[in-house]
Amino acid sequence: MKFDYHTHHDRCGHAEDCIRAYIEAAIENHLDMIGISDHSPYLYSEEDHLFPGIAMAKSHFPQYIKEVLQLKEEYQGKIEVLLGVESDFFPEHAEMYQQYYEQFPLDYIIGSVHHVSGLSIFKRNRWEGLTEKQKQETKETYYDLIGQSAKSGIFQILGHIDAMKGYYPAFSTIQTEAVDKTLKTISQYEIAIEINTSGKNKDCGGWYPADELLERALFHGVAVTFGSDAHTPKRVGDEFEEVQKRLKEIGFREWAYFRKKKRYMTEL
Repeated sequence: MKFDYHTHHDRCGHAEDCIRAYIEAAIENHLDMIGISDHSPYLYSEEDHLFPGIAMAKSHFPQYIKEVLQLKEEYQGKIEVLLGVESDFFPEHAEMYQQYYEQFPLDYIIGSVHHVSGLSIFKRNRWEGLTEKQKQETKETYYDLIGQSAKSGIFQILGHIDAMKGYYPAFSTIQTEAVDKTLKTISQYEIAIEINTSGKNKDCGGWYPADELLERALFHGVAVTFGSDAHTPKRVGDEFEEVQKRLKEIGFREWAYFRKKKRYMTEL
């Protein structure tokens, strides 16, 4: 089975082309399933469109749901289209987000931590001037938030769980027990972490998460799934076979897919 659970489109303001183009690309690449998972609105904000270049407007979300459901029906028999969303995780707003999502027939929700201590994880200069202890504390805060997102009950997939290395590759070398602690937490729930192939577009290169973290995930019994994080149709399913091969080498024997928020496992 070939699938991709992490794709975006032009509603978010920083991806190319429409949803249909991603579905067509998935068919061309012989995928069995394509998940549509654009960035959710900033639901906590009183503004309709808080950050136009980052996520869709609140008023756009019902339109997004309607379009994906229509395309799901239209492409039935050609490819399975799944309705998802990539959602930021803000602990202080978690209940509000959960209640909002429950209104819609989502197949899955990707929970991604994009902000730590009020700053984007991709902010290039956030590490400047920090002591080694402060860097360690930042990493621990990041993984604590990921652990909280796992326990929240909102998400089926946890997105790019070492993406903080994106513009700071040295992030991976910061030693802390927080990573193993978080993986142990994740393993207690019927969720999965994604292997996200978009890391090559950042300074760190490669995938999220790194092999070392995947080895620890296997040790702790954490399930994995696949998402390209495509922001252009040409990246749909990007490096699927390479990820599949590497997971087998690491020792994984199966990975997860989702329908109607239920996790299923299939052989690699």
